[in-house]
Order: sequence, then structure tokens, then C-alpha cells
Amino acid sequence: MALKGRQVRQLRSLAHHLDPVIIIGKADVSEGTVDQADKALEAHELIKCSVLDSSSLDVREAAEALAERCHAEVVQVIGRKFALYRETSREGVEKIELVQ
Repeated sequence: MALKGRQVRQLRSLAHHLDPVIIIGKADVSEGTVDQADKALEAHELIKCSVLDSSSLDVREAAEALAERCHAEVVQVIGRKFALYRETSREGVEKIELVQ
């Protein structure tokens, strides 16, 4: 699902106030990191992640690697942080309503 410009802006504004829930360090994007990010995306749809200086990946590489493995979209990359979005498959929960 490719996000449109308006949708990216909407998600960026929502992600601004979030604290990082995933921290990528020396182990880079491991199976544990992917599993943790997958669960967080399923629960929240929009998450913020942080990349430590000890990681061998740069922030953009880490964001794209994690997004690909979690089937998510990279919303924004700023400094050492990035935001990911994926619509949840859970029923009966309040979902983020994206603008058209």
C-alpha cells in the first residue's frame, strides 16, 4: 500500500508525539526486533523507532529493512529516529482514519 502525500503528512503529525518503542542497536534488524515491531504495529498501527550509534546500519537503511520485513510503510526519517505505519488486521479496534 503506497501512501499518498496527504496521508504521510497526517501520519507524520501523529508520530511527532510518540516515544520510540523499538530501539535498533548493535544487533541491527534481528528476528527479535522484527517480532517486537510486528507486535507493536499490530497493536498501534503507527510506531516510532530509534537507531543507536552502535548500529552498523544508517537510519534510512534500518527503516527500510524493518519496514520490508514487517510489511509496513516508512512514514518519516529524522535524525536517528523513524516512524512506521501498517494497518492492523484486528477487528473491533479503533483504527487510524487516513485522509483520501
